[in-house]
Amino acid sequence: MQKKYKDYLGLGIAGNFALHLAQAGELEEFKDIITADEAAPKGIFPFYLPSYTPSKKATTRTPKHILTTYPLSSSTIKLPQQDVNVQTEPEVGLICDVHYKNAKISDIIPTHFGAYNDCSIRVAGAEKISDKKNWGGSSKGIASSLITIDTFQKGSILDNYSICSFLKRDNIIEAYGENVELTGYSYFYEKLTLWITNQINTQKDFGPLEPLNEYIEACNYPSKAVISIGATRYTEYGEKTYLKANDEVFVLVYNHNTYSLKDIVTALNSEQYPREDISILHQKVV
Repeated sequence: MQKKYKDYLGLGIAGNFALHLAQAGELEEFKDIITADEAAPKGIFPFYLPSYTPSKKATTRTPKHILTTYPLSSSTIKLPQQDVNVQTEPEVGLICDVHYKNAKISDIIPTHFGAYNDCSIRVAGAEKISDKKNWGGSSKGIASSLITIDTFQKGSILDNYSICSFLKRDNIIEAYGENVELTGYSYFYEKLTLWITNQINTQKDFGPLEPLNEYIEACNYPSKAVISIGATRYTEYGEKTYLKANDEVFVLVYNHNTYSLKDIVTALNSEQYPREDISILHQKVV
């Protein structure tokens, strides 16, 4: 497994697409989290902490050791050893430059985007969100081919992109996540990067959330990050269907001015995948 992003901080956003948390059965976990406005995401979780070295000074919390294990794969999802339900979470992943000032994040600049699978264990009563996000190698997915961002603001190429996802089981392909435009995210563009910066700098060890600024210090302030910006809504099939061995997962971020959803489905069925204006994540479940 190529560890292309082994030096990158790995973070994910919870609750950045309307109704997803309810579908995932996670609303109860966030009941005590108060946000600035009703549409705001609920928080940020770590899924990978590169080069983590425990701090010598007093800290609020020590992260679970599994979070130091590199989890990303562009070809495979490896199911946990324990008997638990696992779901694909179709998302947009951002590759970001991270800038610091006075030991705080001062700026986050997204440079590339693409298809991402925030694959998650579905278990009630987990202490932290991160407990369900990294169970070892190949527990997450990111497309090998990403798209360069011209500028992360309205009017950029991201205005023209949508995301969809599918599950192939027994040679039958079913829509797993809804087909939605990227601009359908609750927080996007500058509103999102400002929120991420503030959230990382201020998030405390509370409820399902963790003190990210302490973790980042212990990772010696990584200059790059992989940030998944929130799972989209499931189809009725996706909401009720958990992964099993030999399934194939597809998450696609595509230019909806270049391709129709019908084009995408035809490509998946024919296994003739387009290469322009698209980021495709295809993972075999083992």
